[in-house]
Amino acid sequence: MNTRPYKTKQFFFVLIKLSIVLIAFYFIYYKLVNNSSFNINNFIQFSSKNHFFSLKNILFLLILTFFNWFFEITKWQKLVSPIIKINFKNATKQSLGSFTASLFTPNRIGEYGAKAIFYTKGLRKQILLANLLSNGLQMSITAILGTIGLYFFIKEYSIDINYSNFIYGLISGLLILVIMFFLIRKNVSKTKAILFKKIIDFLSHFPKKIIFYGFIFSLLRYLIFSFQFYLLLTIFGTEVGYLNAFKTITSMYLLASIVPTISILDIAIKGSVAVYLFSFLEINEVTVLAIVTIMWLFNFVLPSFLGSYYVLRFNFPKTPVQV
Repeated sequence: MNTRPYKTKQFFFVLIKLSIVLIAFYFIYYKLVNNSSFNINNFIQFSSKNHFFSLKNILFLLILTFFNWFFEITKWQKLVSPIIKINFKNATKQSLGSFTASLFTPNRIGEYGAKAIFYTKGLRKQILLANLLSNGLQMSITAILGTIGLYFFIKEYSIDINYSNFIYGLISGLLILVIMFFLIRKNVSKTKAILFKKIIDFLSHFPKKIIFYGFIFSLLRYLIFSFQFYLLLTIFGTEVGYLNAFKTITSMYLLASIVPTISILDIAIKGSVAVYLFSFLEINEVTVLAIVTIMWLFNFVLPSFLGSYYVLRFNFPKTPVQV
């Protein structure tokens, strides 16, 4: 029996896994050393000056990061349970591995395919939809709390908004969407119509109790990394109340989530939005950029390094049982 084709296939499979990890690390390195709005040397000096690198601060931030990802992994384990039961170890492998694999894809769209390939072909469509639900629940929390926060932020700081132009733009946008809907509806293929129906059927028949748990886990995640941001504000000596900071933080996450971007560039988007919003609280740019960078390192870079381990150890499943 000729084993050469199999060995060649294995070689290319290993090469692909290594490429994913190396590209992810390169993007992280590039962003750290080529950030035009923030210099890494200045960041280290500024952080040291404010005693950020104390053991107590690092440990507390690591604990918050741990619970942030603990609830993300638990959410995934819960949401996938109506399709197939998996243990926490496999949920961790899938969550962190897919996160690393999706770093250089727009809006982390690569995560959908990355999570699906942990399963056999018969389950992959359902896994894609479960991941859609997971991200949708997290986005709904961002939208709900962000809208509330932005409303009170605008009210508090009397930001001048031309509401007539805003309403005009909103109506124009809705009209464009309606026209596009009818045009697409006329030309949509039968296959796409069936696919859309399958998505609706999947979501409508998905256990409501599981969706509720997913919503709660998404909320807990949001509260944890929002508090982590506030904690960093206090570490860097800013005098701002929690409620005042919270409405600014929620506004920042909402506005940053609207902008389509590659995940690795998330630091640049959040940084620019945060600098603008926190300027109303009279918090200087260096402090804000330092906090955004630290949040990025703890909640983005650290999990991606852990996820690279699972990417390198990945093998295609041979059976549908993942427990």
